[in-house]
Amino acid sequence: MKSTIRTFAAALIASSALFALNASAHGNVVPQSVDTTGLPPVGDKWAEQNPYRGNKLALKIGASAYNQNCARCHGLEAVTGGIAPDLRLLDRDCLDVKNDSKKKACFKEIDNYFLTSIRNGKVRNGAVYMPPFEGVFNQEAMWAIKTYLEARRDASN
Repeated sequence: MKSTIRTFAAALIASSALFALNASAHGNVVPQSVDTTGLPPVGDKWAEQNPYRGNKLALKIGASAYNQNCARCHGLEAVTGGIAPDLRLLDRDCLDVKNDSKKKACFKEIDNYFLTSIRNGKVRNGAVYMPPFEGVFNQEAMWAIKTYLEARRDASN
């Protein structure tokens, strides 16, 4: 009996140590700063649409910013691991819209949804599902991340 209890206790301690090791594998969860040097300034007023769509520097900055700050929940290279939504799918429905003005309106609506989400975060029933990044990232960084996500959407098609 004592050996069974000791074996159980040893297994419990080992699994607790393994859990602690895995839980800390994500490392520092403090948001990493995003250097947006070289991007045209957007200004003080929040843009309604992504001003960097197709901008190669924004894509590079956005890829780095995403992988340092968003990937732990939304997945490496924007491929979700199931914890949070797959951000490559945000505006995929807009691609099938045939009418050009409706397609532009669809992308604008999704851009607004993205910006609202990243600025304000996501809280449901008092639980924080995504922290707010307004005051952490500037507008240029947020739009650079959106540019990266658009490129990942295109790559997944």
